[in-house]
Amino acid sequence: MGRLKQKGKAGAAKAYVTRSSAVKKLQCSLADFRRLCILKGIFPREPRHRKRANKGSTAPTSFYYAKDIAYLAHEPVLNKLREHKAFAKKISRALGRGRRGMLRRDHERHWLIKFRYPSFVDAVRDIDDALCMVFLFASLPSSPRVSPALIENCARLTAEWQLYVMHTRSLRNVFLSIKGVYYQAEVMDQNVTWLVPYQFPQNIPSDVDVRVMLTFLELYQTLLGFVFFKLYTDAGLVYPPPLDSGKDESGAANPNPATGALKGDASKVSSKEVRQTIKNITAESSSVPPADVDIDRTDSFPNAAEEEFVPQTSKSDLDVPSSLPTLLSLSSLPILSSTNIFAPYTFWLSRETSRSIFEFLIRSFGGRIGWPVSSGGGSPYAEDDEAITHVIIDRPAAKGDTAQERERRRRRKYVQPQWVVDCINAGKILLEDLYAQGKTLPPHLSPFGERDGAYDPTIGLANVENSLIDNAELSEDSQEAEDCATSMAALAVAAADDPEALRAAELAAEAAGIDFGAFEKEVQKKQKQQKQKEDAVVDRGGEEDMNKILMSKRKRQLYERMKYGEKKRATEHAKLEEKRTKIEKDRRRKARAS
Repeated sequence: MGRLKQKGKAGAAKAYVTRSSAVKKLQCSLADFRRLCILKGIFPREPRHRKRANKGSTAPTSFYYAKDIAYLAHEPVLNKLREHKAFAKKISRALGRGRRGMLRRDHERHWLIKFRYPSFVDAVRDIDDALCMVFLFASLPSSPRVSPALIENCARLTAEWQLYVMHTRSLRNVFLSIKGVYYQAEVMDQNVTWLVPYQFPQNIPSDVDVRVMLTFLELYQTLLGFVFFKLYTDAGLVYPPPLDSGKDESGAANPNPATGALKGDASKVSSKEVRQTIKNITAESSSVPPADVDIDRTDSFPNAAEEEFVPQTSKSDLDVPSSLPTLLSLSSLPILSSTNIFAPYTFWLSRETSRSIFEFLIRSFGGRIGWPVSSGGGSPYAEDDEAITHVIIDRPAAKGDTAQERERRRRRKYVQPQWVVDCINAGKILLEDLYAQGKTLPPHLSPFGERDGAYDPTIGLANVENSLIDNAELSEDSQEAEDCATSMAALAVAAADDPEALRAAELAAEAAGIDFGAFEKEVQKKQKQQKQKEDAVVDRGGEEDMNKILMSKRKRQLYERMKYGEKKRATEHAKLEEKRTKIEKDRRRKARAS
């Protein structure tokens, strides 16, 4: 006789643990449990059967894997949190006794980063959320829940990231959305996408738990400190980059990141020195180079001659030697021309455009930029400078220009801000006429990886316009003939199934003056098309049914969800196409009437 199964001892009831049970098992508070899960990357799970996992109860709760909770029970971070809690009690006791000499301790998080990200590429691949969080807190106002020092540190991290992206020309795509500006850069062959909110007054909603976000931010700041130190070091730059406090207070441009060799041999740098450098990330920089002086980059490959490999013969083809890419060959590859599309141009920002956004975009692609005093000091160009080729303006054209303004408009290109973003996404300089001041802009599409067959409003417009032109050239007689043919086709479709309906359609066609021979041909054509369509549907449906029979239940459900999604997307695509055609026809009709 086999062993009897007890309820709640196997299956989902054993694999999952509720949050209250986990907190009770770990013997910690709910706040410490949340903090521990965030630091270790453990998230709630959704079981297939909540009632089974909750041992027959239907009460709403959160579930975790029992293995994850058992793993947390032996985690050193838990001991650190307990020690910190005991230390906090000692502090409160000392303050009650009047002893104010004790300082607050905090546990180090550097070993958590090394544990969660074994390789540097893993850390770069996971900085998307960190950048979004840091840029969000950099735009928030200080409050009792968010300290000014925290906001200042986030602003410093954002400036360091933008400096690196501008220096390495790694920005690839930009999208202006309602929520903010989406950027995508290519770092270490990894696509990094982050969101930057617009510069509007922000407030922290009262229903948002800032403590959870601050716990994430605590981990993300440490992660970005490690990643930035490695990126700057590999690029031959000094980290942290020096900052001119005077120009920063006046709102001047960010200086070029300073370059230089690291102190000592890079291969002999210990982990202790790295941690100390990151701890002293806010240290004062006494030797600040001027912003307009470009310091030569150090040679990142001092032993490049030793990196060359001897070409070896291929095992499959002995006559063809294999070409292995080396570090020297990869570093000597030419830079993409699309990363320097703004190099020949000098831009002037109008006062209503966002300087922080377009300064970052234009400098990331080799351009030069100036701005008025109202946007901040330190502009390298004046408004009447002869080197300015483009003016980014976002207001309607004014009447009554002076002779000097007319001369400037003759020598410069006045474009709207979308032109800069569309040029970056296209990888080339687009025509400025479509983006001229006061003109209706073309659609701004997302440059990120869309699915195949997604709706694209720029495709097929030429066909619609050609058909509209052909329809406009038709005379009234041809329009009447087209209406008769349409009505005949409608009658043929209605009469294709029922003989009585067919007889009624014949009488209606005869009364309308339609030739019986043409009507008969149209009916036969429609019947043939309908039969072919039905046969194709039956054949395809039978084959799909056979395939679904051979699938497991899980795969069959997944397949049905995929087909449902495809059908839903096709319906949305057809609706958008129909709407676009209707809008184009209305626009053409109004233009023809006027």
